[in-house]
Amino acid sequence: MSAQMKRSLVVQGSILAVAGLITKVIGFIYRIPMANIMGNTGNGLYSVAFGIYNIALTLSSYSMPLAVSKLMSARLAKGQYKNAYRLFRDALFLAFFAGLTGCLILFFGADFFAGLYKKEGLQYPLRILALTVMVVAILGTCRGFFQGHRNMVPTAVSQVIEQIVNAVVSVAAASSFVKMAESGTEHAGWNSVAAAGATGGTLGTFAGAFAALVMFVLISLGRQKARSIELSGDDLADEEHRLLFKAILLTMLPVILSQTIYQIGYTLDDLIFGNLMEKKGILKTAVTDMQGVFNTQYNQMINLPVAIATAMASATLPGIVASNARKETEQLKEKISTVLRVNMLIAIPSAVGLAALAEPIMGVLFPRLGDYMLTAVMLLRTGSMAVVFYALSTLTTSILQGCDRMRVPVRHSAISLAIHVLLVAALTYFTDLGVYGLIIGNVTFPLLVSAMNCRSVAKLIRYRFRWSDTFIKPFLAASVMGAAAYGVYFLTRPVAGMLLAMITAMLFAIAVYACMLIALKAVDREELRSMPFIGKYFRK
Repeated sequence: MSAQMKRSLVVQGSILAVAGLITKVIGFIYRIPMANIMGNTGNGLYSVAFGIYNIALTLSSYSMPLAVSKLMSARLAKGQYKNAYRLFRDALFLAFFAGLTGCLILFFGADFFAGLYKKEGLQYPLRILALTVMVVAILGTCRGFFQGHRNMVPTAVSQVIEQIVNAVVSVAAASSFVKMAESGTEHAGWNSVAAAGATGGTLGTFAGAFAALVMFVLISLGRQKARSIELSGDDLADEEHRLLFKAILLTMLPVILSQTIYQIGYTLDDLIFGNLMEKKGILKTAVTDMQGVFNTQYNQMINLPVAIATAMASATLPGIVASNARKETEQLKEKISTVLRVNMLIAIPSAVGLAALAEPIMGVLFPRLGDYMLTAVMLLRTGSMAVVFYALSTLTTSILQGCDRMRVPVRHSAISLAIHVLLVAALTYFTDLGVYGLIIGNVTFPLLVSAMNCRSVAKLIRYRFRWSDTFIKPFLAASVMGAAAYGVYFLTRPVAGMLLAMITAMLFAIAVYACMLIALKAVDREELRSMPFIGKYFRK
């Protein structure tokens, strides 16, 4: 693969990765006041509502961006522009229908879910999220259209806009609704301050998705000329709608099954942990608090670097599909190698850094954890390696899907989920690990998926993993980095305070990691040239 093609792959992945990083940072910022406004019980309702919402979203539309991107990129690579646009229109129809179905089920079934999860007030945030399902279904199809054209900018910009609107509306609405509930003002039948806060928080999710959808509508209106130019050069016969619908559904189904397994895992954790801990005599409020720490503080930190892996996977898929469609075996393997290495160069030091600086991270970002501060620190310290396994499992799943091995990741996820459920149930009921049992399950699940996926990539695609360059060298560099970061923080905190000591340690860690990568020859000059932002310094 040429340096220009490699640079294009990394740049497109970096665009989504940077956007994912920005949205996660915004998410961190607004979730801090949100957590304080809603309180422990409100956070519990909020996280459980989102777990149910994510399942509805996965079943209805989560796989639509990937399906549209994959199928459109395959047709565009062959010059079939009419068929690509025809597929997009059919995908929009399916998205609307699926989103509407998910919306109705979630809206009218909200009371049922509140009873099932034994969470009083859960129905109110669920009804707001029900409307969001339909909006996100259409939004995802629009994102898939541009990703199929290998243009990640609209998706990246829409994600940032969505998160900014989400942050502003969530904090404002949660604060306003809580004040009304505290003052005794009846609104929408709220039965608690926690339910009011959770409802306000979910209102921001709907507003953000709607704002992003409006942006895509405006972009599409301004793209009519480009569309006409593309279609004018294509005289191929149109594919039948029946065949396009079938292609979309067959592409979506394995992804839906795979992602549903992921989401069901989170929801089953809530059900298993809550019910079994209650049977052991633990107070409901204590269980809800522990779930809140795990789902909010721990998962928010883990999801930050994982979002970068997800973005890289989304950006990689069109290029992998195109190379696979053209039978360009060597280019396909080079693309896989490049994206795996870049991904691990980010994920591994992220995991080590989270473990090394768990105490200041939790102390600075979530200062009002109170009695649960030590729990949050230990959860992050012991569970940070999940970052690497989630990143690797996400990326290898995308690789297998891009190479038309759609069923393989589904099978692997199902096997891992079965083991995960049994493990979490056993650890929760038969041991005194408590919430740390969830951590073990959270690490084990992606570890098993990653191991099986890597084996399938090696066997089915005949790809040889570059273990030293991809995993070993980044891990050695990150280990030195982590030790240095912890040492700098430990030495500077008594003098500079927690915040300044953490920032100093992070900056020092970045410098140490970069030097170690160069010393270990984990990256070469050509790869440095291909990387955005820093590449210009290596082109002379």
